[in-house]
Amino acid sequence: MAEEKIVKEKEDIQVLLTEKRVFEPPADLAANSNVKAWMDKHGIKTLDELLEKTQDIEWFWKEMADELLDFYKPYDKVLDWDAPWAKWFVGGEYNIVHDALDKHMKTAVKDKVCFRFEGEPGEIKEWTYADMYREVNKLANAMRKLGVGKGDRVGLYMPMLVELPVAMLACAKIGAIHSVVFSGFSATALAERLNDCDTKLLITCDHFWRRGNKVALKPQADDAMKLSPTVEHCIVYKRTGDEVPWTEGRDLWWHEITADQPGECETEKLDANDLLYILYTSGTTGHPKGIQHAHAGYAVGTAATLKWVFDLKEDDVWWCAADIGWVTGHSYIVYGPMILGATSVLYEGAPAFPEADRWWDMIEKHKVSVLYTSPTAVRAHMRLGEDHPNKHDMKTLRLLGSVGEPINPEAWMWYHKFVGKDNCPIMDTWWQTETGHFMITPLPITSLKPGTATHPFPGIAAKVYNEEGEPITGAGGHLVIEKPWPGMLRGLYKNPDRYKDVYWSRFKDTYLAGDVTRMDEDGYFWIQGRADDVLNVAGHRIGNSEVESALVSHPKVAESAVIGKPHELKGESLCAFVVLMQGVEPSDELRAELREHVGVEIGKIARPDEIWFVHDVPKTRSGKIMRRVIRAKAVGEKVGDTSTLANPEAVEEIGKAH
Repeated sequence: MAEEKIVKEKEDIQVLLTEKRVFEPPADLAANSNVKAWMDKHGIKTLDELLEKTQDIEWFWKEMADELLDFYKPYDKVLDWDAPWAKWFVGGEYNIVHDALDKHMKTAVKDKVCFRFEGEPGEIKEWTYADMYREVNKLANAMRKLGVGKGDRVGLYMPMLVELPVAMLACAKIGAIHSVVFSGFSATALAERLNDCDTKLLITCDHFWRRGNKVALKPQADDAMKLSPTVEHCIVYKRTGDEVPWTEGRDLWWHEITADQPGECETEKLDANDLLYILYTSGTTGHPKGIQHAHAGYAVGTAATLKWVFDLKEDDVWWCAADIGWVTGHSYIVYGPMILGATSVLYEGAPAFPEADRWWDMIEKHKVSVLYTSPTAVRAHMRLGEDHPNKHDMKTLRLLGSVGEPINPEAWMWYHKFVGKDNCPIMDTWWQTETGHFMITPLPITSLKPGTATHPFPGIAAKVYNEEGEPITGAGGHLVIEKPWPGMLRGLYKNPDRYKDVYWSRFKDTYLAGDVTRMDEDGYFWIQGRADDVLNVAGHRIGNSEVESALVSHPKVAESAVIGKPHELKGESLCAFVVLMQGVEPSDELRAELREHVGVEIGKIARPDEIWFVHDVPKTRSGKIMRRVIRAKAVGEKVGDTSTLANPEAVEEIGKAH
């Protein structure tokens, strides 16, 4: 830390929340971890030594690539960096499908379960790697017959079915670029994405199950295609068999066009830097950004991070309980686990349906050993109470994970105690759609502090900068990445200027994550929220996540969202929307109690001026609280596009409560 500037609190975003609890990983877990075996092989004795040595990023990522990937033609150069443009494994010929599927056909992994699928109605089906190989090849052949080939864009508008990974891999196999659109998005949101990347083919399904209902997806796809003239064909997977609208000549049944296709298909040999997929993420302008990821760099980044952070072994059952429509699902349901030859659980439906203990029942039934989910999901289960996880035998669990946004320390403690039974380290991962894979994360050898993502992953050069671009410790600043990394985005689709402006213009040749973060005296990174959510109260800059964490630490609070409202004297006043634990009744007395609780926890300056009780707060489909929407509704501004919301009804409740 010698070269870093130690700042006084008031110069930057203040540190109000302190967390002193430390949890050591179980000794046997650390000693037998994948990362410890690698360290022993390379004569590295400590975590600090590992983090320091791997700052030679070309050496480290070459080691990872040579261990995990199989190139058709060896690369000539690890990295070509002309900021902000990167090429990894230059000159190599590669296709991610070779590592995710093809190579397994020559090993015992061929007959191993790849996906254990559970539909919401309860049916269970196992897909081996050989099954996946056959079905991917059949669909790839059918797509080639339709004229889809290298560089063509294919839209995938599908729910959580194994056919979605099949479709993703079939695209990659023939060199087409897939763009998955979350199945909960509206027809308008789908059309916007299809048009932005000039989609040639759309793949969808008839219906799927959600909370006991059949959700009709094909009619939504039809409405989108009316606005998307580049779509030539639509392949429809039959999930329920219920009748759907049909356009002859354009619409094709998946089972019919693949029936006579061979189970072998040549994998397209691509340049290591050819595009694998485009995934759209919301932008501040309202127009989604098309994040681009390439084959080889993304492959090594996802595989290496999954192998080390979640320590996946041959007999593990891995459950990443995200949706494949988000980058978490791309990286850690599909590509990363399949490269490692892992067995994954894939669940179609809602988390607490038909009973509140559905997840815990599935963990017991499928003998899940590693669970990865979001703080939102943890808080939702926390609200339902510990009786539900307590009645299930989940002793197979050995590691837990968190993703999406900072996890409140009290939610971390609940997760650790009632799900992990005080024996499962929590891998709290920070990363983004843009980064492709974990960037700041514990390892199984890391001492844990509730609420922090701990250290950068080996080979990742993360720092916290102040407004002048100087590295700082002890106060909030800008989270930045100083060196390129293999899974990094390769620009925005058709918009290189926006790519440079959004991510690379604030600090020279340095990636700006857009998150406010502080690094403590032990080098641990604490994510305090998005930079545009920082609150300015009477000259004090306060991260909203700290106030939210203080509220959630109260035993009667399940979730909270804190925003700033314009105030004549203070600049901004704090306004909190609070979701109470099940069975707790709102009252003025509780409102006053919560204000004082925040004052005790983190200081009087952070006490909310207003506290409103609501049943839910607006969240994206991936579980992130939409504070922009909450603030707009609370101050009477135009809310804007809400197509990415999982619960639009919560927006109206904010308006009524307020």
